[in-house]
Amino acid sequence: MIETLLPAFTQGFLLSGGLIIAIGAQNMFVLRQGLKREHVVPIVIFCALADATLIWAGVSGLGAILALVPGLSLILSLGGAAFLVWYGVSALRRAARPTALVVSGEAGLTLGAALAGTAAFTFLNPHVYIDTVMLMGAVGTSMPPMERPLFIAGAALASLSWFSSLGFGARFLAPLFAKPGAWKALDLAIGVMMLALAASLVHGALTA
Repeated sequence: MIETLLPAFTQGFLLSGGLIIAIGAQNMFVLRQGLKREHVVPIVIFCALADATLIWAGVSGLGAILALVPGLSLILSLGGAAFLVWYGVSALRRAARPTALVVSGEAGLTLGAALAGTAAFTFLNPHVYIDTVMLMGAVGTSMPPMERPLFIAGAALASLSWFSSLGFGARFLAPLFAKPGAWKALDLAIGVMMLALAASLVHGALTA
């Protein structure tokens, strides 16, 4: 039984990890707070719980919605692909003009302000809904019902691992990301990955 269900956990972990490792407003905020060593624990927990909740919502309800509305899957896939193309092109443009991460000596945030900022960077970013509710949800709903909880658990663990590494490991990354070349390399990888994912979405939608 464990051998049968383990791939669902692994797939959730790898897919979630591949989607969330990107330079975005949320990750930049977590990284900056980690560099400042300010409210790192509550910020990491908030981000991980938000991702887990959105993934659970996608796996639990997206399949039913798509089944009730003919053509919605195609619309969402093409819309998601369009956003991913924009995001990928933006990353490639950033790679052409790399900048270093500089943390100034501004006054620290209160816990409430830090969590409010985290919530804004999380829920006001349309990319998070494409990643969690649409993409992760679509993959999860394609699995047998008994495998879905492990898929969600794997995805949630990847999110927690990433944000923990980003927040608590920021102090070790500070010298690296003070160099524009580090951002350039990562943005190049993100741009290529997003464009490839967009192409996969379009192909899947048109051949379904």
